[in-house]
Amino acid sequence: MALTEEQKTIKKEFAGYKRKVTEIAGEIHDIVEDTIWTDYERLIELSKKVQVAMEPVNEFKAKHDF
Repeated sequence: MALTEEQKTIKKEFAGYKRKVTEIAGEIHDIVEDTIWTDYERLIELSKKVQVAMEPVNEFKAKHDF
């Protein structure tokens, strides 16, 4: 089934939100895997960034019934 233009736009917008969260999660992963002993303090800041980045994701999902 082909997506409509509106569905494509919605999917693209959602992918942008997901990308931002995934980038932050990647930073967390790198710290945990490679530099936890020296960079653990950054986890607090990055956790807050994830929370902020997830707000529009959750709003978007609720608005579009994801």
